[in-house]
Amino acid sequence: MSSTLQPPNIAHSTSGTPTPTLREEPVDTENSDPQGELDDDENKKGRGVKEKRESVINTDDEGNEDVLIVDWDGPNDPDNPKNWTFKRKWAATAIISAFTFISPVSSSMVAPATNQLAQQFGITNDVIIALTTSIFVLAYAFGPLFLGPLSEIYGRSRVLQLANMWYLAWNLGCGFAQNEGQLLAFRLMAGFGGSAPLSIGGGVLGDCWNPEERGKAVALYSLAPLLGPVVGPVAGAWIAEKSTWRWVFWSTSIVDGGIQLLGLFFLQETFAPILLERKAAKIRKELERSSSDPEKSGNRPPREIRSKFDSSDRSWQHIFAKALVRPFKLWYCEPIIQLLGVYMAFVYGLMYLFLTTIPSIFEGVYRERVGIAGLHYIALGVGLTGASQINARIMDKIYVYFTQKNGGKGRPEYRLPSMFPGTICLPIGLFLTGWTARANIHWIVPDIGIAFVGAGVILNFQSIQTYVIDAFTLHAASALAAVAFLRSCAGFGFPLFAPAMYNALGYGKGDSILAAVAIVIGCPAPFIFWKYGERIRKASHYARS
Repeated sequence: MSSTLQPPNIAHSTSGTPTPTLREEPVDTENSDPQGELDDDENKKGRGVKEKRESVINTDDEGNEDVLIVDWDGPNDPDNPKNWTFKRKWAATAIISAFTFISPVSSSMVAPATNQLAQQFGITNDVIIALTTSIFVLAYAFGPLFLGPLSEIYGRSRVLQLANMWYLAWNLGCGFAQNEGQLLAFRLMAGFGGSAPLSIGGGVLGDCWNPEERGKAVALYSLAPLLGPVVGPVAGAWIAEKSTWRWVFWSTSIVDGGIQLLGLFFLQETFAPILLERKAAKIRKELERSSSDPEKSGNRPPREIRSKFDSSDRSWQHIFAKALVRPFKLWYCEPIIQLLGVYMAFVYGLMYLFLTTIPSIFEGVYRERVGIAGLHYIALGVGLTGASQINARIMDKIYVYFTQKNGGKGRPEYRLPSMFPGTICLPIGLFLTGWTARANIHWIVPDIGIAFVGAGVILNFQSIQTYVIDAFTLHAASALAAVAFLRSCAGFGFPLFAPAMYNALGYGKGDSILAAVAIVIGCPAPFIFWKYGERIRKASHYARS
């Protein structure tokens, strides 16, 4: 092989055993990432020529070149998404957040129009009426189990955009539904495609951002799936009042089409195994051209050229088997996932319960028109956005502060401080909303309670998301899938029992029960993990010790 193509840093072995030049770092260090990429600090020379500094050539017993393993060109390789400029990282984060925003908009935008829809299709069962909204979220529970593994085989960008096109087609079809069966089926199918950003977006953030930078990015990304269901009903209420329920679906399809166009032009691949495989394919072509040229074929080219991630474990059968089983294994074996997962499911289900009951409060109790009643979703949005903006500014600062106090070693528990006020805001908001939703009390008071609920939801949501990512770096995707499965099931189920609960108990007693559950499950969680989190992680097979 020509010396111009042969990497300068080559580890030769006199046996058939691979001898990598990479310094193996533990996967639980602060510089590790969910894909387990290992940085090399040994080669820090200037990059003036196209060198494969991290490439490794293994040899056979006779010293002949055998395998070339392709890796990043040193720790500062600009092609590594973790070394992208902040502008490029934020562009990827913004596009992912846009995809993550528009899908949940569809999940709840139909809520204010359900009465109109029920009249047209003759639906009289309250559960079926609620199901037209929540069945979309049911697909969120199962979609990530398949789309997540597909993104590990074919890449984040490709799977995300194809899934979004699937969602776009079925969401558009919802506007043409002729009966309740068609509408429910189309909504379920649209939800499968719409779940892609929720399962893949976290992986994109893990690909791009280092732990000490990740807080702000996760804050924006976490806000999107919660703010979307708030914006949707506000717009849906006015669309339902001024037009028909069909335009609820057509309008979201138009907006999603614009986001899809942006994604086609600006969404870049971030998954390291895919990027390195592309790099390996490029090297193969270069070596093939070189070996066919007599003037450049002085040395025999390697028999095999592959990326460091390319192995038998990356077959689609193996990836699917692991991805389908591991989330449930994590749920069964990991106390972290069990406690935080149950509480996150409760918080997410609570938000969808509020999304479906806000119209009944302000249309039923305060006798407001559909469009005006829909404006009260803004109160939930104020709580979500305000708390998220504050948390985004302090989350990384808190993490860095405690890391420095701990001798420069970060811990996932340093993501928990924002969860403390979140667990307090949630029951306060529930009590306030439930007991003030009365015609003789001004509507602004339950709106304040709804804003407290929004603040509690987002603070808990962001804290748990970042804690799980930091605690299960190598297996973060599976851990998030386990948590997402639980929360999506709750988001589907809570709105179904809400009408019967409030009809039987009223808003005051109903919300008091929910507040009591929030206190029992939520308030002990941050204290337990702040004090015992490290001990629990050391006993875990998957979490960072």
